[in-house]
Amino acid sequence: MARLLAAWAVSALALAVAAWLLKGLSFDSWWPILAGSALTGALGLVVRPVLVAVVARVGWLAVALAALFGQALIMLAALSVVPGVRFDSFWTVFAAAWLAAMVGTAITWLLSAGTDEGFAASLLHRATSGSGTETGQPAGVVFVQLDGVSYPVLSWALQAGLMPVVRGWVEAGTHAAHEWIVQMPCTTPASQQAILHGTAAGVPAFRWYDRELGRVLVANRPADAAVIEKRASTGRGLLADGGVSISNIFTGDAPRAALTMSRVEVTRGARPTRAAVARYLVRPDGLARSLARTIGEVVRERFQGARQHRLGIRPRIHRSWTFAAMRAVSNGLLRDLNTALVVEEMQRGTPSIYVDYVDYDEVAHHAGATRLESLATLTSLDRVLGTIAMAATSVPRHYHVVVLSDHGQSQGEPFASRYGVDLAGICAELAQASVTGVEQSVEGWGRVGTLADDLAATQGATERLARSVAGRVEAHLETEAETGTEFVVLGSGNLGLVFVPGPVRMLREELEERWPLLLSGLAAHPGVAFVSVLSRTGPVAIGADGTRDLVTGEVDGDDPLQGFGAHAAAMLRDATLLPEAPEVYVNSAVDPGTDEVAAFEPLVGCHGGLGGWQDRGFVLAPPQLLTVEEPILGGVALHRLLVSVLESLGHRGSL
Repeated sequence: MARLLAAWAVSALALAVAAWLLKGLSFDSWWPILAGSALTGALGLVVRPVLVAVVARVGWLAVALAALFGQALIMLAALSVVPGVRFDSFWTVFAAAWLAAMVGTAITWLLSAGTDEGFAASLLHRATSGSGTETGQPAGVVFVQLDGVSYPVLSWALQAGLMPVVRGWVEAGTHAAHEWIVQMPCTTPASQQAILHGTAAGVPAFRWYDRELGRVLVANRPADAAVIEKRASTGRGLLADGGVSISNIFTGDAPRAALTMSRVEVTRGARPTRAAVARYLVRPDGLARSLARTIGEVVRERFQGARQHRLGIRPRIHRSWTFAAMRAVSNGLLRDLNTALVVEEMQRGTPSIYVDYVDYDEVAHHAGATRLESLATLTSLDRVLGTIAMAATSVPRHYHVVVLSDHGQSQGEPFASRYGVDLAGICAELAQASVTGVEQSVEGWGRVGTLADDLAATQGATERLARSVAGRVEAHLETEAETGTEFVVLGSGNLGLVFVPGPVRMLREELEERWPLLLSGLAAHPGVAFVSVLSRTGPVAIGADGTRDLVTGEVDGDDPLQGFGAHAAAMLRDATLLPEAPEVYVNSAVDPGTDEVAAFEPLVGCHGGLGGWQDRGFVLAPPQLLTVEEPILGGVALHRLLVSVLESLGHRGSL
């Protein structure tokens, strides 16, 4: 009752402000304002579920129109029957509905001191009756991936008070944090495939030249993600037992998925996705909130980028308007949409849910892994976790929350900026050969493309707009090797990949015979720590002054892996032995004083190879469900632990 009265008061105040701002709307006294806001709210409770069901059947154009005009029509119906209300046209009521929504959102935010409790209450309020499962079911699990957050950064955030919700869990003993060592490559595709499908095979980087297909595969390109998952799937992934994948690259064999790259072609235009988005957008507080946050994120990014430049912070890169827009999507609209989808699945009683929040990873790539604006995203993500935890107390099924990262991030000045030449240029000079270089950053584009692609259906103006955006992103992700090129050189964080196009991988001996200066020249470059290749005797790491056999551990001269940790040799061995691996892996040098690396992409924060915190992930889980008795080495080992969590709760009985 208290919440209802508070919501009524806020709505009435917002309607009064709208009337004060609009000449064409007036009330005789406060009583028509109170009655009009009450009747508008009551009609909304009745009309919105029907409206959502109708527009979800029609298509995305109907969803867009409902989001734009739905609240205005409800308000028009309410104000038309309340005595003492005067308005001159529908468009006045339309403006009043939007003004009231924005004012109400602002007042609610101020009254809640910036927390997301109101958002959580709104999400739970939108639940349809009986949407959950019956009590007595095994507890469910919500797996929340905080993309790119390393174990040291998590520890730092907890100590600094940036994540009070998680800090409270740890202090209360409901959760414990553990570090896990990320396999090489330290990328989202490799880690998510390992975590969700139980294998890291077939993914040598974020993008690579595929010898079987004769072209470059980009893991966040939906068509390529589907190819990669098909090769890895056994039907027994982490989410195979009735789970759902939300905003990931791969599905984990979940029967249902939303905003998931490998499933976009299947889910495009699906009615359940339209209904979920419609339920979120058709309420003015949902649309106004996300619109305000999205615009605010653009402003914040432009200010923070200018501040870095003004203060002379280094290393730094140019932060464009394009990045500001992508950040606004990932840290504004997509964050709220993901949370709305997660809460809806909890209300359904879905046994396992896996969602990826990319907020920190997106900002850290461009600002730096330990910069203030990157760390500030953790506070926002902490509030998301609080929202999910709040929802867990209000749905029929009990849920445990497991939080994890897919990798960490290291930072440093980009390789090309530091040395005046990119990796492709060095290869071209050493080998005196034609080179196709692909070293621009594309990770953020895939998220925008997936959102647009998953909204696209087969007809209508909104669908055509979504397909247009998706098509532009697709063109940006498309990579083709030039005809006759001798090398395809790609960047994946501070891990470079040098491919010789063709159906068969060349060995070290063949490379040295054909291009005698290539391997030695790369290994001797001051920006390179080591290269790894496959020889006739097995995988080997080559440094400026020594080599290491990655199978036997035998070192000749100086160990090129010195300082990279005890796990480095095994991780590099496994990556080099992948059939899909390049002819040459190139790992950037690491500054011993700062632990900074040099990305082969134009990024300050990066991940892919070895060095810094990029291979230090974390998992935070209830101690009664997840016990760590030995180091967690690689995503496959983490997959087994997460499967054991589900099994301990009584899931996966049919697998």
